[in-house]
Amino acid sequence: MLVSAEEMLKKAKAGKYAVGQFNINNLEWTKSILLTAEELKSPVILGVSEGAGKYMCGYKTVAQMVSAMIEDLNITVPVALHLDHGSYEGAKACIEAGFSSIMFDGSHYPIEENVEKTKELVGICKEKGISIEAEVGSIGGEEDGVVGAGECADPKECKMVADLGVTMLAAGIGNIHGKYPDNWAGLSFETLDAIQQLTGDMPLVLHGGTGIPEDMIKKAISLGVSKINVNTECQLSFAEATRKYIEAGKDLEGKGFDPRKLLAPGAEAIKATVKEKMELFGSVGKA
Repeated sequence: MLVSAEEMLKKAKAGKYAVGQFNINNLEWTKSILLTAEELKSPVILGVSEGAGKYMCGYKTVAQMVSAMIEDLNITVPVALHLDHGSYEGAKACIEAGFSSIMFDGSHYPIEENVEKTKELVGICKEKGISIEAEVGSIGGEEDGVVGAGECADPKECKMVADLGVTMLAAGIGNIHGKYPDNWAGLSFETLDAIQQLTGDMPLVLHGGTGIPEDMIKKAISLGVSKINVNTECQLSFAEATRKYIEAGKDLEGKGFDPRKLLAPGAEAIKATVKEKMELFGSVGKA
């Protein structure tokens, strides 16, 4: 059964660890992440971007696949199914489709409009027992066509949005999506600290978890980050394992072209990446 992310993130914030949000792109992705979470007894958040939702035939297909998989694989750890960087319309569609958590990314609206739309969605989510993430200050890099430079959020605006009753808050602290450029300046812990002081117990979210050095991740967790999003890293490890399989000519041996065989090394690579992240975030054994 899918659960809201609220309880797992409150526990993480209090326990000074973080829960990983791992984005899913297809059946293999979902299965690899769920099996790893179960094996490590870690709570987990499955992220779905609007682009991935469309690719997987729509939010209803995704919600039903994930729910059925939890049942068929006997997954006992808490699993939240979360819309990543949702539009206002996307958020409503996911609530309808049976997601247990949504993110409304109103960071590109003027703050007043961001506040107004967030407020309305908070009301709907509270009624249905769904967790909701809001964003202040854009996260850099590219996410489904939205490009930002990785600026830092205004702590006062963060407090304004946190006070609307959201479950968790994503604030830009110099982090970006995708691979980090060589001239990246690093995370602004000063901004993070200022936000944490104003938002108190609110679990904070770090987007763009791929490529941030481990010591920075640990420091961010110590300053109130309780949810870290990972997507690119799983994609890179999946691609690398698949490339090796084909370059070694394995797809030409026997039934090596069978998709179950062809995609197996990539699926194993995702498991290894997820395990590494769950260990780094400190969520192992916390389910």
